[in-house]
Amino acid sequence: MSALPLEGGSSPETAPDALAGFTVGVTATRRREEFGALLERRGARVVSAPAIRLVPLAEDADLLAATRQSLRAPLDDVVVTTGVGFRGWMAAAEGWGLSAELGEHLAGARLLTRGPKARGAVRAAGLNDHWTPSTESCHEVKEHLLAQDLRGRRIAVQQHGEPLRDFVADLRAAGAEVIEIPVYRWLPYRDISPLRRLISQTVSGSVDAVAFTSAPAVHAMLNAARADGLEEALLAAFGGSVVAACVGPVTADPLASRGVPTLQPDRSRLGALARALARHLPEHGVTRLVAGGHRLEIRGHAVVVDGELRPLPPAPMAVLKRLADKPGHVVSRADLRTVLPGSVARDSAEHAVEMAITRLRRALGPGGIVETVVKRGYRLACLYEAGL
Repeated sequence: MSALPLEGGSSPETAPDALAGFTVGVTATRRREEFGALLERRGARVVSAPAIRLVPLAEDADLLAATRQSLRAPLDDVVVTTGVGFRGWMAAAEGWGLSAELGEHLAGARLLTRGPKARGAVRAAGLNDHWTPSTESCHEVKEHLLAQDLRGRRIAVQQHGEPLRDFVADLRAAGAEVIEIPVYRWLPYRDISPLRRLISQTVSGSVDAVAFTSAPAVHAMLNAARADGLEEALLAAFGGSVVAACVGPVTADPLASRGVPTLQPDRSRLGALARALARHLPEHGVTRLVAGGHRLEIRGHAVVVDGELRPLPPAPMAVLKRLADKPGHVVSRADLRTVLPGSVARDSAEHAVEMAITRLRRALGPGGIVETVVKRGYRLACLYEAGL
C-alpha cells in the first residue's frame, strides 16, 4: 500500500509541543539517542526498544574472502549501499594490509552510491562517486545497471545488513560476475524484552506510533511478535490506530508487502521522520470536541483542556476515549468496564469504573465536563462536536 499522506498547508509540526501527549516507540539501535531526542524535543513520550544489533565483520572470513576475490582482477562497478558499511570495509582492509590495493581497485571502478551518506563516505575516502539515485533505493541502482550491457562486467555489491538476493540474481542473470561484500550483518538485539513489551503496547494501542529506521528492524519486530503468537495482532494494530512510521521505502517494504500503510517522510532522514510524525499525529491522532464549555483535545496519553496539557493514567484515559466515542450520549458502567486495562474482577468492576471516573474528573480540572446520569452511566457534556 502507499504511504500515508502528509498534510500540506499550515501545520502544527513547527510547535515545540506538537507531539505532546503522544507515545512513540523507537526500534533503532544506531543513533537511537539522537532520534529519541528529536521526538522528545517535540513533546513525545519515547519508548526505546532496540530491535537489532550491528555485528561488524572485520575479522570475518567471508569478508576477507570477498575482498581478495575483488582484488584478483579490475572491478568495473561497485555498489555502495551504506556509508557505515563502506567505512567498515575500508577499515577492515587496512587491518589486513590491503587498503592501498583495495583503494586502487575502487579508484578504477564506477562507484554507484545508494544515497548521500554512502556518497559522503566514498568522497571521504578520496574516491569519486559515479552516480546516486534520486530515490535512495537499491531498486533504482539495479535498474540503472540493468539498462546497460553487463555481460562480462565484474561488479562488487556491498550488502547492508541482509542479503540482496534479487539484486544479485538479476545482475548475474544479465551476465555480470557479482561479488557480494558482507561488511556487517544484523542480528536480534541481545535483550529482546523491551521489544516484546513494545509489541504488547502496540497491540493494546498504548503507543500511538512505532518508528522504524531499517528494514531488518521491521523483520525483527515481526519475528518477535510471531514467536509470541502476536504477529497478526501487531499487523492489525498497524493497520488501525497505531502509525507505522518508516524512514523510507526500503524500510517500509516488509510492511507494505503485508498490506500495512506506512508514514514516510519526503527525505529518508531521521529529522524528516520526526517532522513527519509531528505533522501527522496532531492531525490524525487527536479527537477534538467541546464538553461543559471547555475545548478538549484527546491525545494518546493526555488531554489538552483549554490549551493546557494534562497527562492521564491508562484507566481514566481509556474511559475518556470511550465517552468521546459517543459525545453527549450516555455510556453505561458495564460498557466502561470493558475498556479498563487489565483484568477486573466482576464484583469490583463497578468500583473500578467509579474510581476511574473520579481520577478522570480530578485530572481534567474544570467541573462539568463528565456528567453522571443516575442509574444509567456517564457522558461527556457535549452539545456539539467542535469543527476544530
